[in-house]
Amino acid sequence: MTMHKQDTLLILDMHAVDTLLGMDEVSEAVTEAFVLHSRAQGRVFPVIREPLHMGGVFGIKAGDVASQDLLGYKAAGFWPGNRQQGGEPHQATVMLFDPATGRPYCLLDGNAITTLRTGAAGGLGLARLARQDSASLALFGAGVQAAIQLRFALRTLPHLKRVRYMTFDGKPDAAFERRFDGQVDLRHAVDGDAAVAESDVVITATPGAKVLFRAESVRPGTHVTAVGSDTKGKRELPEGLLPRARVYVDDAAQSRQIGELQWAPDTACVEIGAVLDGAQAGRSEDPAEITVFDMTGIALQDLTVARMLYRRASQEGVGVVIPWPWRSVG
Repeated sequence: MTMHKQDTLLILDMHAVDTLLGMDEVSEAVTEAFVLHSRAQGRVFPVIREPLHMGGVFGIKAGDVASQDLLGYKAAGFWPGNRQQGGEPHQATVMLFDPATGRPYCLLDGNAITTLRTGAAGGLGLARLARQDSASLALFGAGVQAAIQLRFALRTLPHLKRVRYMTFDGKPDAAFERRFDGQVDLRHAVDGDAAVAESDVVITATPGAKVLFRAESVRPGTHVTAVGSDTKGKRELPEGLLPRARVYVDDAAQSRQIGELQWAPDTACVEIGAVLDGAQAGRSEDPAEITVFDMTGIALQDLTVARMLYRRASQEGVGVVIPWPWRSVG
């Protein structure tokens, strides 16, 4: 059987994706995703997010951009038992399709995509919503997502000098500290409320199992980036904080469904894409303003980044191409 040019599937595993990903390129792709969403030029389909019998969570985020022939989904979730096997609890896979035929043309490891596109979103939020003279940061978490959020914070906030981080077990994480050795004054803290009260920026990057600090600990002028609430029932931010703040989200409906706004669904909010597109204001000149960016992650982020990777891989000959017949044989 003669294979048609389209009868193939490009596979980009974790190593291929890692070689192609760059922070600047991902930030550009994520900006495009948010702006497309804000202009209603890209669709985000209803999120599937369900618990599994072994204690994990599985979900699907999908969407399309009709004008760009972009269609795909990310299947992802959290499997806590993976740690005992030396694996990463977060697992994700992205698939791109030809919208005219339904033919899949690229399968990508989604872990690095998820990590970097979420970090890029946090960085975009810091650039527009945090005080640019911010010098201190309180970070909840010391995992993969906490690390990428801190990397983007160091790139985005030129005056950032002091970081205090909290861990789930209350113990210092030497490996986490080594990753930022010489870049910033990074120290472990046990008292989260005290760390928040002394910080210009707060980033919560935990599994979202509990409220992490008291609302009254947040001082005027603080920016809060909330990463961990992405499923019904999850929460990191305390009651009473959102009414004091100007709230930004990646997707309003999704934030009310699975993000921090599920706990305060009547809270007024602004989508970050409208800020990036110039249709809405970011941080005001009021030095006492508190801002919150609730990030649930939207499918368009994954798809624009995956498309960028597909194009680069095709140009550079990266990845594995396998036959993928899709036409009837007759």
